[in-house]
Amino acid sequence: MSDILIVDDERDIRELISDILQDEGYATRMAGNCDTCMAEVRSTPPALMILDIWLKDSEMDGIDILKAVKRDYPDIPIIIISGHGNIEIAVAAIKQGAYDFIEKPFNIDQLLVVIRRAMEASRLRRENSALKRQGGEASEMIGESPAFRGLISQLDKVTKSNGRVMLTGAPGSGKELAARYVHANSARAEAPFVVVNCAQIEADRMEEVLFGRETAERGIEPGLLEQAHGGVIYFDEVADMPLGTQSKILRVLVDQQFLRAGGSDKVRVDLRVISSTSQDLEDAILTGRFREELYHRLNVVPIRVPMLSERREDVPLLARHFIEVLHRSQGLPKRALSEEAASLMQTLAWPGNVRQLRNVIERILILGEGSGEIPVEEVPGDEERRGVDDGRVVISGALAMLPLREAREAFEREYLLTQINRFGGNISKTAQFVGMERSALHRKLKSLNVVTTSRSGGRIAQYDDMEETGTAAE
Repeated sequence: MSDILIVDDERDIRELISDILQDEGYATRMAGNCDTCMAEVRSTPPALMILDIWLKDSEMDGIDILKAVKRDYPDIPIIIISGHGNIEIAVAAIKQGAYDFIEKPFNIDQLLVVIRRAMEASRLRRENSALKRQGGEASEMIGESPAFRGLISQLDKVTKSNGRVMLTGAPGSGKELAARYVHANSARAEAPFVVVNCAQIEADRMEEVLFGRETAERGIEPGLLEQAHGGVIYFDEVADMPLGTQSKILRVLVDQQFLRAGGSDKVRVDLRVISSTSQDLEDAILTGRFREELYHRLNVVPIRVPMLSERREDVPLLARHFIEVLHRSQGLPKRALSEEAASLMQTLAWPGNVRQLRNVIERILILGEGSGEIPVEEVPGDEERRGVDDGRVVISGALAMLPLREAREAFEREYLLTQINRFGGNISKTAQFVGMERSALHRKLKSLNVVTTSRSGGRIAQYDDMEETGTAAE
């Protein structure tokens, strides 16, 4: 939006205003009736509109045009002008979303002041909305593991379409980041990305938050659906959406329009919908907590986001990325990560996934000593998993009760499971790290009943106590 649209049925008036604004450095367009006005707006939305309230030989008057433009293009500021001004008309215009009302004949200096204020207010509102939508989160995704590459391959395919996507995965695995990646790499990248936190919005406020409202006191207050017009609406933890709201969202997906609370005019929206859940939606359908029709509408392209334990190779990359991000955003020390600390991080469980890893890195940078390399001692975790305490190997109570042969087998099995998963199921890398020939490692894994299975683009090792022997893949 870069110019001003002047709408007045009197040619002399609109040309006079246009000449004055052009002298001030503004680009202008002109319209003498409602049809030309709406065609200009739909062709290229202007930065601002100056709109006469009375238009001869037009099906719509200024108030009708004001309502239509504010419905479809809420960010365009509109200044109403009229030669028959009165308090009632001014109040009606402001309630419908007009920025200001000026009575003819107007003072040119006054008009210019109002225009400058309106355009500045519009710019600040757009910037503020953009910052809220971004939420400080980037769309950059970090990783090199097979599981990560499999995820990116799926996300890249859906960026080229407008299909609805359902992201599933454990809490903290990065579902919102995946949604932002789709948005940032799609044709809607310059349009809004609006997040609906279904689990955090109170049930009795959900519909007002989504659809907006109209009141005599405050006029039009757009909801999140309206704010996302032209872009992406992201329903985070959609399973927590109230049943009543689910029915109305289903209708929006079908009709692409809705009514604001307290309103009478339908609001049309162009949206791409991305949803996410960490719950089993099919179980929620069976128990009556989620509408099956909505599930099928949202689950057009299902994509599973892997847990961090399925992409352990990415842990050092992510840790170093978070160190850089926290240094830039919070001024925390930009410390190097030692190889020992990185190796330890790869062996930890990470039940909180990527979110937990970021929190751990932030804790280390806040509580750590100095600005030097992060040593293994600063990494919080289970001491048994670390395996060392004052130079001695720490043995669990269960392991200490086993005979030597069984204890050795249990230790070797757990140790090799940890290392194989750390390297994403890659036997060659595991053998190199543990100091064994690859063939010898294969024989050892077979004797310990350790097998690897494919999951989410990578390989995960596990103990198969149902088989006499097992194999581990390259």
